[in-house]
Amino acid sequence: MPTSFTVVPVEAQDEERQRNGQQREEEDEGDERDRGTGDGIARESSPFIGSAELGRGNMYEGKNMALFEEEMDSNPMVSSLLNKLANYTNLTQGVVEHEADEDSKRKEVKGPQMGTFIGVYLPCLQNILGVILFLRLTWIVGTAGVLESFIIVFMCCACTMLTAISMSAIATNGVVPAGGSYYMISRSLGPEFGGAVGLCFYLGTTFAGAMYILGTIEILLTYISPSAAIFKVADVGEETEAMLNNMRVYGTCIIILMAIVVFVGVKYVNKLALVFLACVILSIIAIYAGVIKTAFDPPDFPICLLGNRTLSKRSFDVCAKYTESNNETKTTLLWRLFCDSSLLNATCDDYFSLNNVTEIQGIPGIMSGVLTDNLWSAYSEKGSIVEKKDQPSVAGSEESKMGGLPYVFTDIMTYFTMLVGIYFPSVTGIMAGSNRSGDLKDAQKSIPTGTILAISTTSFIYLSCIVLFGACIEGVILRDKFGEAVNGNLVVGTLAWPSPWVIVIGSFFSTCGAGLQSLTGAPRLLQAIARDGIVPFIQIFGHGKANGEPTWALLLTAGICEIGILIASLDSVAPILSMFFLMCYMFVNLACAVQTLLRTPNWRPRFKYYHWTLSFLGMSLCLALMFICSWYYALIAMLIAGCIYKYIEYRGAEKEWGDGIRGLSLNAARYALLRVEDGPPHTKNWRPQLLVLLNLDNEQLVKHPRLLSFTSQLKAGKGLTIVGSVLQGIYLDKCMETQKAEENVKALMGVEKTKGFCQIVVSPNFRDGISYLIQSAGLGGMKHNTVLMAWPQSWKQTENRFSWKNFVDTVRETTAAQQALLVAKNIDLFPTNQERFTEGNIDVWWIVHDGGMLMLLPFLLRQHKVWRKCKMRIFTVAQMDDNSIQMKKDLQMFLYHLRLNAQVEVVEMFENDISAFTYEKTLMMEQRSQMLKQMQLSKNEREREAQLIHDKNTASRSAPAVEASVAAAVPEKVQMTWTKEKFVAEKHKNKDSNMSGFKDIFNMKPNQSNVRRMHTAVKLNGVVLNKSQHAQLVLLNMPGPPKNRKGDENYMEFLEVLTEGLDRVLLVRGSGREVITIYS
Repeated sequence: MPTSFTVVPVEAQDEERQRNGQQREEEDEGDERDRGTGDGIARESSPFIGSAELGRGNMYEGKNMALFEEEMDSNPMVSSLLNKLANYTNLTQGVVEHEADEDSKRKEVKGPQMGTFIGVYLPCLQNILGVILFLRLTWIVGTAGVLESFIIVFMCCACTMLTAISMSAIATNGVVPAGGSYYMISRSLGPEFGGAVGLCFYLGTTFAGAMYILGTIEILLTYISPSAAIFKVADVGEETEAMLNNMRVYGTCIIILMAIVVFVGVKYVNKLALVFLACVILSIIAIYAGVIKTAFDPPDFPICLLGNRTLSKRSFDVCAKYTESNNETKTTLLWRLFCDSSLLNATCDDYFSLNNVTEIQGIPGIMSGVLTDNLWSAYSEKGSIVEKKDQPSVAGSEESKMGGLPYVFTDIMTYFTMLVGIYFPSVTGIMAGSNRSGDLKDAQKSIPTGTILAISTTSFIYLSCIVLFGACIEGVILRDKFGEAVNGNLVVGTLAWPSPWVIVIGSFFSTCGAGLQSLTGAPRLLQAIARDGIVPFIQIFGHGKANGEPTWALLLTAGICEIGILIASLDSVAPILSMFFLMCYMFVNLACAVQTLLRTPNWRPRFKYYHWTLSFLGMSLCLALMFICSWYYALIAMLIAGCIYKYIEYRGAEKEWGDGIRGLSLNAARYALLRVEDGPPHTKNWRPQLLVLLNLDNEQLVKHPRLLSFTSQLKAGKGLTIVGSVLQGIYLDKCMETQKAEENVKALMGVEKTKGFCQIVVSPNFRDGISYLIQSAGLGGMKHNTVLMAWPQSWKQTENRFSWKNFVDTVRETTAAQQALLVAKNIDLFPTNQERFTEGNIDVWWIVHDGGMLMLLPFLLRQHKVWRKCKMRIFTVAQMDDNSIQMKKDLQMFLYHLRLNAQVEVVEMFENDISAFTYEKTLMMEQRSQMLKQMQLSKNEREREAQLIHDKNTASRSAPAVEASVAAAVPEKVQMTWTKEKFVAEKHKNKDSNMSGFKDIFNMKPNQSNVRRMHTAVKLNGVVLNKSQHAQLVLLNMPGPPKNRKGDENYMEFLEVLTEGLDRVLLVRGSGREVITIYS
């Protein structure tokens, strides 16, 4: 292996080390050395290695990479780049998009030090374990039974586990800045999906904050301080309404308080996060400790039953109808609740009279065998009484009123799918680790490990709690949502050890902390979306305080959170945020599946334990859970996401993030192109696939923008449109102009709403460039079949680069390529897309049949709103021997079969003598043609004469009678050797030939073939003017150019005469194949 080395003398080693140390310091400081090119570099001023002027330390400086030094500004050395790449620090997503800006804004920050446990595992635990575990899990177990609850939890945990696998693959496929799931989805599926799902994830996080706050208030008013309620229960049956009003008042106050805390200092929220997490972990430990204790010493929580009906102990103290005291029977408070007086002979409720009051233990313990009773579901209607199964009971009168009696009632109707919607928020929060990727020491290792471990831990906790709750707690207590049968205690708290207050206080602080975390994270997510600029109307929320805190986003978040508070029911808010989280998880799985199936080169995740089938399974499970939870909420969430998607697609900023949807589109396009046959399509499928040839001015602006307007009117967004133009020159010299021209053309296409592709070709010859476009534009089966161009108005001016020669050659090449040709004459008079014709005709002059293009084009034009109110008229020409009446009938029948509505007219043209006007016009045309040729010759002779004068002057200064070799006056002229006699003779000879050429022009006679063609053009023009002078558009068959190329300039004159006096003309030349059919 070759090695570069430098020999340093021993006595110079110390000096060399010092010099190298200085160089390293300079590189660390980032100072750039001055660079030049070639010998202009100061350090290369002497080409000799042993030059005494240079010090030994500078002798080889810059020589190793001298081959690349001219590209150093654009392509930096790897040695200087590696430090930046290896020490990449994650900045807030949306603030800095490119590394070029990052270099100027990066500050010295302390390196990320968080590991897997602190940075990912614990935050995920804190976000997953929360309010549902403490307030609703026991109720879900009691209502759905252990088996169905197990299914609910397993489905939800499987959904999050599959999503975590997909998320791990995406998160380890490169660096994920802050923004978490929004960043991953938007960069994987594109700005439209990213914006839509990002906003849905934001709404889910915001409603999660509302749910946590409602849970906090429920714990406060139900279990900690019921006397703090503002709205008291005045009448029987108003408990629910009073509770909801209390929720609204307290919730609004807490939102304002939390918003102030977040606004003042987020750092305090982050510092308290570990405290809140400690509360959750202590509460869970207390639950497990209580379960273990029930095995040998169950807690004493008696339940009072009347028959099989559960009674609420909030209204009485003794679970009996009457008591014996000193041989005296006294009625209890319970008696007075069911009877009209305290006397033993009072009239009582039938059910109360027929059934006995019994007392059972609410928590019989894990060894009691109560698990078998709790295996099955016990769904109920709203307002029904919580009853114990297999308990003896005598039915009372149906007319007895339930209201006001101390039973435990269900507050909502319960069923399986509703419980799924309420439970799912308890497994959300798996994105907490990916949101902190910027603070992790090794994010690509920590995120998968920490997230999957956290989901495994929480899944074990939830599944084990379901079994343990069903094995330890009586079924009626499990179905008692607010613990009314156990003196208003939190149900899960009755199981905890050493005291129920451990759970109550722990759950209160954990829900407070979770609410603060939501109010902290949601505004930052909205700020990241706003700063990306993909949703224009939320860009104001990207601004904030000087330190970057999202003030406006915090206000909006608090406002949306208030909507959830006004709903006031935790059971109603939970399904709403379930929808948004499920949609977010569904698209994370979709992103992973799409990237895996596309096999894009950039898809190289470090996490290898993923597969596209797992991602599709997770996506399907998310979609199924959305409709299981609530089909109407699912449709609303999809409608919101769809509206945001279409809005971003229509109005949003264009972003190119190398997303998977773009890769999917490319794959689909490739597949479709391969399926499309390369041959011509069937006549029924034929439509004009246009190649529009534009002419650009010196500023690379389009000369005739209305050609694009006409294109959009003809196409109406359907089929293929390629807008092409030619720049004359060499591509290396014209690359910047090419980019500018392409930008201008694309901008005009956007204004004119022309959907298609732009192709700019640079060619040394303008005519060759047009030929390249006609031959090579398009791809595979998606090639143009029609060329649309504007008539060259200034074709008579020889200086015009789009001269008659180029035009006629283009006509010939389209014919050779079997392509149709449309030439718009007076294109600047054509309507724009904003104009509307309220009346008028589109006149078709059908002279020869070349495939039916003339019939099809008016039909396509009338689909557009500009031409919609115009009527179609078809004219055809009858000769002397034709039956014009029969022609008209046949044409009407033909149009009927074509399903075209048009007025038909047959114009008779009789043979007559050629007029003197026609003869004179032909003569003038030929004289002009001959004169142009003579002028071209005389121009060449003038150049040659200048050469002769220069040669004469050179010869006069040289020795007489000596032949002088004279250099050319004009570059690239042929050098000639002259004597004085030859020079004079040649000069007189040229003058004589020029004079004789111009004399012949005025003595010439016109060619008979040209006279006949001019006669046809004049007569047809007269007929067309007579019928269609006031038509909005005239379509004419375009005659082909002559086979003899010497008559090309006369061909242009014929076309000019044919269309003279008409405002808007479209000359149509078919490709020779049928493009319209009468068959279905």
